[in-house]
Amino acid sequence: MPVSARLSVRARFERFPATLKGAFILRGEDPDPHQVVLGPARIVPVTGGRGRPIAIAESTLDIAPKQDVFVPFETGVGELDPGWYDLEVEVEVDGVHRSYPGGRRFSVAWPRASTRRGSVKIGKDLRVDGVRVALEHLDCATDHVTIAFRTTPPTPIDVALTADGDAVPVFEVEHDESGAGRATAYPILKSQGGARIEVRAGSASASGVAVLCHRSLSGPLNLLRSEPNGSPGAGRDLSAERRRLFQESRGLPGRPRALRPGNRGAGRVARPPTKVGEREWSAGGSA
Repeated sequence: MPVSARLSVRARFERFPATLKGAFILRGEDPDPHQVVLGPARIVPVTGGRGRPIAIAESTLDIAPKQDVFVPFETGVGELDPGWYDLEVEVEVDGVHRSYPGGRRFSVAWPRASTRRGSVKIGKDLRVDGVRVALEHLDCATDHVTIAFRTTPPTPIDVALTADGDAVPVFEVEHDESGAGRATAYPILKSQGGARIEVRAGSASASGVAVLCHRSLSGPLNLLRSEPNGSPGAGRDLSAERRRLFQESRGLPGRPRALRPGNRGAGRVARPPTKVGEREWSAGGSA
């Protein structure tokens, strides 16, 4: 909840398919009454950029100490692009003007079945400016991904995510006193085949890599590959490598072979499966 020494503002609303209905709640936080001039309100993308106005009654309010004042609103969201959004309102308190975020986000859904779902255990440690960052797992949901990590010693870090070279906005990074943390970002699309995680602490940076093997994702995932940045094979086409790893994980030969005479199916050629199931995800990292 955004709080100043004199005033706090929070947004509470219900989400309907095409609208938001709720209120901004203004509360005096000190023992003195305040005169508040309520200004424009808007929906703003968490990634930044131009906001969309919310129709509210712009007025002058008297805010008593420790009392809530509700300013209702209703606004359409059906024409917003897929993404995550905040609410904010401009308020002037005793002549001092500032913008207050509502403190609660909402998402507009991506097209059905266009984003990846599932999770992968990363299990890679990075060393960043004397801090060990353990990347634990990445979870994909329909409207976001989360990256779980742990820092030793407990240290705030920044996290960046890319998929097939395109930036995936990370809009929240949380950590507690134990060093456990979580980064939340926009979802990874099914059309994107690889993801790269970069962490930064202070002026140093290191990165880890998670490579998606398939165009869709719907089951348990396995760590099949790890390759540091800068190694001879880094950046190469992984298609042949993925096939080889899959064959080895199933005990299959590297190429088709003839069956022995007398066996069932003699004279035919045994081939690796032409379609790999939707369970494998390669993940790797670098220090």
